[in-house]
Amino acid sequence: MPPCVASRLSLAVVAKAAVILLAFLSPCDAEIRYTEIRSDDRPIIPIDDFGFTHRGQLELNVSKIVLDPNPDPPLNNIGFFLCTRDSWFSVLKELQDGDISCVLQSNYIKHVFVFDRLGPNGDQFSTVFTQNDANQYTLVFANCLSERIRVSMDADSAMYNLDGKGGSRDYLSAGRTVLPRIYFILSLIYFSLAVFWIHMLYKKRLTVFKIHFFMLAVVILKGLNLLCEAEDKSYIKRTGNAHGWDVLFYIFSFLKGIILFTLIVLIGTGWSFLKPYLQDKEKKVLMIVIPLQVIANIAQVVIDETSPYGQEWAMWKQVFLLVDVVCCCAVLFPIVWSIKNLKEAARSDGKAAVNLMKLTLFRQYYIVVICYIYFTRVVVYALETITSYRYAWTSVVAAELVTLAFYLFTGYKFRPEVHNPYFVVDDEEEEAAAEALRLEDEFELLLEQKLHCGSKE
Repeated sequence: MPPCVASRLSLAVVAKAAVILLAFLSPCDAEIRYTEIRSDDRPIIPIDDFGFTHRGQLELNVSKIVLDPNPDPPLNNIGFFLCTRDSWFSVLKELQDGDISCVLQSNYIKHVFVFDRLGPNGDQFSTVFTQNDANQYTLVFANCLSERIRVSMDADSAMYNLDGKGGSRDYLSAGRTVLPRIYFILSLIYFSLAVFWIHMLYKKRLTVFKIHFFMLAVVILKGLNLLCEAEDKSYIKRTGNAHGWDVLFYIFSFLKGIILFTLIVLIGTGWSFLKPYLQDKEKKVLMIVIPLQVIANIAQVVIDETSPYGQEWAMWKQVFLLVDVVCCCAVLFPIVWSIKNLKEAARSDGKAAVNLMKLTLFRQYYIVVICYIYFTRVVVYALETITSYRYAWTSVVAAELVTLAFYLFTGYKFRPEVHNPYFVVDDEEEEAAAEALRLEDEFELLLEQKLHCGSKE
């Protein structure tokens, strides 16, 4: 290969390195993956990643291989390989230093299948690759041809680990194989909380507000979401396919996300506690948050259902992160507005004690919401990045435990209780409200009398 061509190829590979890194940093359940590649001239295409144990295997079936144009290219420069994240950095260094002209020439990768093994006029192949080195690997397709050769093919890939007991296949990545049990236990916890909450609503039914039924709906949907995710992961673990459980998971996840953000907005505005209505600016927040949650859920479905090889995969990943951050910021505004209104009321209306109690609780809730958002969006992502693939489940457990703590805090602070500071009304407030209603009735009666007299004249 001419040096200039090799240099251009190296730069192209380096430019695509970010896509590979995204694949490494994104958790994947590595079910049986079907990938369609059509007229793609990218030199590097990540297909899927998986955490192997010492008894791992990769089954790869590729058909309908078409190279366009086909000037009888050197097929030893095109093929599939496995690579770890650390090895990939070494490969990039070799390319930049000019030690190699194609990633398939590196000793840091593991060749799965190179196209020079194809027979004459061969357009398909099947191979089984045994992986004995425990690590997290990414399956990558490399096209190092000097000319811009467009590749089309259908690829079926299945990566799994063999169970030491009976040799059964485990299609969940090492470090994530315990997730079905974790999700199931968490779902039982949320269903237990729902039963306890229903008991409390019945016991304290005289002090129940509409917002309490919103809380019940969030807890039930969260439990159903976790139950469906447990079944989803369980089927993937055994068969490599979700068998429709992913659809139910997406439905409950969508409903839970919308109701949870709506609940935070309603609590932040004081709806059902401080006032039975929403102002226009608060309604606008809801009108922004709900459609954004729809977009975020659509983006999440696209991300989960496609492998990192897609050219638009990174775009949908960015869309999801952006929309999620905007939603998290939007739900904070109503809490800030309520804090501001309570501050002004504490200074002006002479009922400082009641307003200061409510103000303290709103501040606490504001801080808790901030911590919940920061931990589940930033800290969990950092744990996924720095934690070994063997302990990938720890980031999931951390996120779910923080979410559970947030639900418990919200339920405790907003429980239906007579002496809850959120709806404490003192005697002066009751007398003032009664006096206002009496004066309003007298004014309406007097106005009717005047109108009646005027009509007679």
